[in-house]
Amino acid sequence: MKQIKITDIKGIKVGHAQDEKAATGCTVVICEKGAFAGVDVRGGGPASRETELLKPVNLVEQIHAVMLSGGSAYGLDAGSGAMAFLEEKGIGFDVQVAVVPIVCGASLFDLVVGDPKVRPDKAMGYEACVNASEDPVAEGNVGAGTGATVGKLLGVERLMKSGLGTYGLQVGELQVAAIVAVNALGDVIDVDTGKRLAGLLSEDKTKIISTEETMYAQYEDQTNLFSGNTTIGVIVTNAKITKTQATKIASIAHNGFARAIRPVHTMFDGDTIFVMATGEVEVMPDAVGALAAEVMSRAINRAATEAKPAYGLKASRDFK
Repeated sequence: MKQIKITDIKGIKVGHAQDEKAATGCTVVICEKGAFAGVDVRGGGPASRETELLKPVNLVEQIHAVMLSGGSAYGLDAGSGAMAFLEEKGIGFDVQVAVVPIVCGASLFDLVVGDPKVRPDKAMGYEACVNASEDPVAEGNVGAGTGATVGKLLGVERLMKSGLGTYGLQVGELQVAAIVAVNALGDVIDVDTGKRLAGLLSEDKTKIISTEETMYAQYEDQTNLFSGNTTIGVIVTNAKITKTQATKIASIAHNGFARAIRPVHTMFDGDTIFVMATGEVEVMPDAVGALAAEVMSRAINRAATEAKPAYGLKASRDFK
């Protein structure tokens, strides 16, 4: 087993665009030849695009891009930029009179960090596609992770900066990688040590305390839950799998969320994972699922450790 980059997977390009001053951005994963795809939405407050299309009973088998963005539901407009970019290249589902690029997406809530009036739009989504390449992917305060934060149970005064992370593994010819923007209500946990990497700050902001224990201590109080959250990501693989299997693998990949975020899948998160499979390598689907959970958990850790302090917020590196 060896570590790989997500863009080592043949046919996959990743691009970012962001407005650093406004603290928002978007990240696109493109597969021009089409990828068999699935999705699993676990959080109670999702903002998503074309997830209904990915149900195994529905017609379209392959997608051409996934757009991850900030901006809450407004940020879903970034997917229109990807559609315009791909249409110009003649890429999409053939409907005889035109091609329709199949662009899925999900958005996280970052409006409290920078300028809430600035959100990823069609132009920013198009820019992310122009920037997409097979080069190593920038992490931290970029793309959909630009305004991402974690540890938000007690509001904006006690949260920490998070960001975007990626991680991949190869076993034989099988490649599985994850990219994720971490904007969780809960804390990010080191999957190797159990240490809190980022999350809810103590009142004096000198240490990271447990969101779960804080939640337990005030279980009767329904007034202080912070509603602007969501962790969104994509599993990319060269495995040969069906749309139905991709959907199941998206479900299994949420185990990676559970390993690295506590608490996770709350009513105040819109946690969503997409799967994109290029169909190159014959596999046992459960092996892909197990790897998907592993790479997702480590990508979440990197989203925390690669984030830099910004917008007056502390980051994981401040506590090393």
